[in-house]
Amino acid sequence: MIPALQPGDSIAIIATARKITFPEIELAIRTFESWGLKVVLGQTIGASYNYFAGDDALRLQDLQQMLDNENIKAIVCARGGYGTTRIIEQVDFTQFKRHPKWLVGFSDVTALHSHIHTLGIESVHAIMPLLFPKEGTADAIETLRKVLFGEELTYTIAPHELNRTGTGQGQLIGGNLSMLGTLTGTRSDSSTAGKILFLEDLDEYLYHIDRMMVHLDRSDKLAQLSGLIIGDMSDMKDPALPFGKTAYEIILEHTGKYNYPVCYGFPVGHEPLNLALVCGRDAKLEVSEQGAVLKYV
Repeated sequence: MIPALQPGDSIAIIATARKITFPEIELAIRTFESWGLKVVLGQTIGASYNYFAGDDALRLQDLQQMLDNENIKAIVCARGGYGTTRIIEQVDFTQFKRHPKWLVGFSDVTALHSHIHTLGIESVHAIMPLLFPKEGTADAIETLRKVLFGEELTYTIAPHELNRTGTGQGQLIGGNLSMLGTLTGTRSDSSTAGKILFLEDLDEYLYHIDRMMVHLDRSDKLAQLSGLIIGDMSDMKDPALPFGKTAYEIILEHTGKYNYPVCYGFPVGHEPLNLALVCGRDAKLEVSEQGAVLKYV
């Protein structure tokens, strides 16, 4: 178990993927400081190499230094985009395994969550500094604070017409659907058997969602789950020739043959209400006609 943060602790903000400027994360810095934390900025904040927050060497160095620095109690990724998988193979997690710390982010940061899960260490899928100024994010930010400071969290979700009722228990894993597909067969991949999987995605063609769900199923990622949580499928696209199903209907098609509970409409993903989830922690998912409850056990 990673120690809960305490007032006075130092946390780092870095960018492992797309570039970002200091003004874009200024509100997040002030928010973290209001929680009593000291914020250390990585060299990648404000750095630029074409699309990226510095070249691969700089982003790798930034992440490695923060992982190895025992005075840093949490690492918060400033934003997603693309680029984390370009450096993850070169990261040395030796010191991190000896002295685990929270790593926070989502979207492209799914690569780090998945890799850290293979080490048996928890991490936090949650809102990132770039999005703090966005309207409607206050509740998402508060759930991040509660997770980091070790407060109890139970989520009660409204019923959805596609839900499948039941109860499942296991480690909570997942993140961005596109990233999880990209990680299949790599050293950042792990078994989903007996676990509760959560999925979200953004800005994908519907036929891409179908292709990725087929891939997950053929990779034996769906058959042995204890439960499935479907979050936001935001800004889905359709070509001129319509695919004919929504993202949720596509997912239902590929998981309908299984018996575990499924919760649709869970607020996780690329929307303002992106509830913080602890990847790798044992959880229970209860889905009934009244809705769904996710709690840690």
